[in-house]
Amino acid sequence: MIHSLFLINNAGDLFLEKHWKSVISRSVCDYFFEAREKAVEPDNVPPVIRTPHHYLINIYREKIFFVSVIQTEVPPLFVIEFLHRVAETFQDYFGECSETTIKDNMVIVYELLEEMLDNGFPLATESNILKELIRPPTILRTMVNTITGSSNVGETLPTGQLSTIPWRRAGVKYTNNEAYFDVVEEIDAILDKSGTTVFAEIQGVIDACVKLSGMPDLTLSFMNPRLLDDVSFHPCVRYKRWESERVISFIPPDGNFQLMSYHISAQNLVAIPVYVKQNINFFETGSSGRLDITVGPKQTMGKTVECLVVTVHMPKVVLSANLNATQGTYNYDPVTKILVWDIGKLNPQKLPNLKGSLSLQSGAPKPEENPSLNIDLKIQQLAISGLKVNRLDMYGEKYKPFKGVKYVTKAGKFQVRT
Repeated sequence: MIHSLFLINNAGDLFLEKHWKSVISRSVCDYFFEAREKAVEPDNVPPVIRTPHHYLINIYREKIFFVSVIQTEVPPLFVIEFLHRVAETFQDYFGECSETTIKDNMVIVYELLEEMLDNGFPLATESNILKELIRPPTILRTMVNTITGSSNVGETLPTGQLSTIPWRRAGVKYTNNEAYFDVVEEIDAILDKSGTTVFAEIQGVIDACVKLSGMPDLTLSFMNPRLLDDVSFHPCVRYKRWESERVISFIPPDGNFQLMSYHISAQNLVAIPVYVKQNINFFETGSSGRLDITVGPKQTMGKTVECLVVTVHMPKVVLSANLNATQGTYNYDPVTKILVWDIGKLNPQKLPNLKGSLSLQSGAPKPEENPSLNIDLKIQQLAISGLKVNRLDMYGEKYKPFKGVKYVTKAGKFQVRT
């Protein structure tokens, strides 16, 4: 199964390694560095890299590459899912999964990796079981450990490990009982020059933060569950009930967890929230070019588009850009050849526009193709697929919990071709 794990930052520094079987030399990562150099973006690094004696399976999370080393053939998705679980455990324990926090909590990181994998095979990956085995760090606990020389490792074995509900520990008590659900959708889309949708799909997740006493049994229903045809659930969900009634019935884990993820690929169900009018020209003579980009709202259901950013990877011959933005700020990096226009909040009454001239390298041939535009955005209180939570019911406990649902739409890989 998994022999070793290496954590590598964006600069290519290997700052953590863990071996479960034999020690594998760091030189195996040279194959990964070669693939990283060939990929323009970190997200484009192939998830599986074959070497003469190993397979390197990697994910990219929070500006960190999690690179695992495999010696025999295994299902790659199995390893990828485990690596995501490692990143989520770090996030849960330390508040964020960054290079700094991992370095600051190196001892706990190694203790967690030792518990999560046994001789290369996944063992304890549920958050509540891990928290009983290795207590999360607090300032007070860190001070006590420093003075007394004790560690964060628990005294007793976790109660949930042998139960039929391993994701929830017994005897949970809260003064405030609350259950929050975040419906987060990402649009992946490709639009052609005329604005016609070439490809569009939605990747959605429902993240939950459930802090309820006892052993509650929850049922979550939707207004339009037929939208969800390609779904993946947390192990706590009773799949038979979903198949027959299209409701999500589950005994929730304690704290933060991902209840489900879904994928909507029917293009007629994917609403494109913005339109882009663009015109990028490079002239045959004069070593110059023109750029004109306008962005406007399209299908936003009356909600405001926020955090709008347009990124353009310019051809190598573009030396500088002299532009004028009616809204937001722009920045052109002559080294990386990346133009970033940070618009912010989109005003439907006065559409933001960026236009001006581009200076090209003299004597160089005109670029063969125009650059594409990458769009980043966020829309609060809107699930672009139209998915809506109908109600949340609780059984098995007497108290009345506080319930809340939030919707967010983001841009995933959203590209406009020119």
